[in-house]
Amino acid sequence: MRHRLRFLLSTAVLTTVLATVSVVPADPAPAHAADGPPRFTYQVRTVTTAQLGRTWHRGCPVGPGRLRLIRLDHWGFDGRVHRGEIVVHEQVVGKVTYVFGKAFAARFPIRRMRTLAAYKGSDLAAMADDNTSAFNCRGVTGNAGVVSQHSYGNAVDINTLENPYVDVHGRVHPAAGAKFLDRRRRAPGMLRSGDAVTTAMRHIGWPWGARWAHPDYQHFSANGR
Repeated sequence: MRHRLRFLLSTAVLTTVLATVSVVPADPAPAHAADGPPRFTYQVRTVTTAQLGRTWHRGCPVGPGRLRLIRLDHWGFDGRVHRGEIVVHEQVVGKVTYVFGKAFAARFPIRRMRTLAAYKGSDLAAMADDNTSAFNCRGVTGNAGVVSQHSYGNAVDINTLENPYVDVHGRVHPAAGAKFLDRRRRAPGMLRSGDAVTTAMRHIGWPWGARWAHPDYQHFSANGR
């Protein structure tokens, strides 16, 4: 009887421990399955003002509570899978992960994907670094008097060097991206009409800035601005 009681108590303790462990969330690691091709994985989390850094301040059109940090897999220019981070509005999480899932499936390369907090909110620094990003509460680059759609977390810039932006004054951002203004050339990371990314963006209803009078080849947004 004494041995049976000890067994029952040990079983109860083990069950409690397992139940406790099972509710602890874990970040899914980038998929490098040995028995098959890599799978696209991502995780969505709330974001704090500390994580947003200089990308958010009082007076921005959305508060931190409406933003989400997505950690997701993407292919790099080195042919390997990397884990990136991007901040978007909570209402577009499904659409953004759909697009990057399609990009991943097509092995579309992304140079790097870091939140703008890593660049202290400097869009110019992020573009020069060929960074892919979304939320940043700021004015339009080259026309600071206009609120950028990035301030709402519903716009994404992809591979900013290979897909430069020409502002209203004719300046190219980043400057090193001028060689990619000839869209007839083919280079890794360049966005082209009908590719996996532009097709996915069209599917979710996000227009591409390449069609503007002052083209923004890196830019997609929910309202087309």
